[in-house]
Amino acid sequence: MKKIFSILIPACMALAMFISCGGDDSATDPVATDDVVTDDVVNDDVIPEDTFIRAVDMSFLPETEGAGTVYYNGSTAQDALATLKDAGVNTIRIRLWKDPATAHSGMAEVKALAQKVKAAGMKVWLTVHYSDTWADPANQIKPQAWEGLAFAQLKAAAVTYTQQILTEVNPDIIQIGNETNSGFIYPEGNLVDNEAGFLELVNAVSATIREQSPQAKIMLHYAGIAEGADWFFNKTANVDFDYIGLSYYPIWHGKSIPALQNKIAALKAAHNKEVIVAETSYPFTLGWEDWTNNVVGLDSQIIPAYPATPQGQKDFLLAVRNAVEVGGGLGFCYWGAEWVAFRGSEATNGSTWENQALWDFDNKAVPALEAFNF
Repeated sequence: MKKIFSILIPACMALAMFISCGGDDSATDPVATDDVVTDDVVNDDVIPEDTFIRAVDMSFLPETEGAGTVYYNGSTAQDALATLKDAGVNTIRIRLWKDPATAHSGMAEVKALAQKVKAAGMKVWLTVHYSDTWADPANQIKPQAWEGLAFAQLKAAAVTYTQQILTEVNPDIIQIGNETNSGFIYPEGNLVDNEAGFLELVNAVSATIREQSPQAKIMLHYAGIAEGADWFFNKTANVDFDYIGLSYYPIWHGKSIPALQNKIAALKAAHNKEVIVAETSYPFTLGWEDWTNNVVGLDSQIIPAYPATPQGQKDFLLAVRNAVEVGGGLGFCYWGAEWVAFRGSEATNGSTWENQALWDFDNKAVPALEAFNF
């Protein structure tokens, strides 16, 4: 029988590296498990609906569809992007790796997916990891092709790569790095150990985007809502960028949605930037469909007021959206929506996220999609 306890994912999956942000962030977040927002009507007065970002990360979609996965809206098979668009999603987030071990998340696949997104009438939000694999607070491994370069050459390579991205994909939003709590492109871009190097790299990339694609919005991304977020965005205060992105997962970042709202408001006021919840998710069950250990599988990992049920998942997402709007934020993004158990019910290398997807164990769209409505 498959265990549901949260464990580290094997290196080949690398998911834990992608979304873990260390215990220090959650340890300093206030925990208020009784703060509940369950109303289905959210405050829509803060940001006009035509600009409020309602996004879903669909980076796994080419891989899941390539394995034969069919997504349903009710009992009808429907293209997953069409289901999201019909639900009110207006932006699709896609990760990009430079030279991945497989074709997944590489330039060709990302470009093709971005074209589908644009054809479906949604905006493209590109998360550039500046790595060949998952980047997160603990892992910011530079692309292998850049190993051994002198700093000036490394900066030039990052600029050239960014120019290629803008030419090939032309995103509406471009994220410089993923969960860059301590920088990116280690060791030269490690914000803790080499602040000057990090700032030189991120400024070079930002300047390239401004020059080549001035219409694109630039995001910097921090995982968590504790004091570290203030530290990071103080360090980057002189970088030319538009959006502050935050990851918020109760398992890692605390169980207080009011704390999320307060952090959004505080960062917006301190830096005069738009703030977006760049990643969040929640389970509709603590059960499982395949034999791959799930990241969330215990009651202690979720907010008691929002049980792991389809309604609880929906209420959680509505609460996050409400916190964003009341806090003056610009939008939110759901991560892992499409990551169902696409390799079959007995796969040990399938999905660690199938109980947090936006399609259930029958691949049917879940009620949480209603949180994206206008």
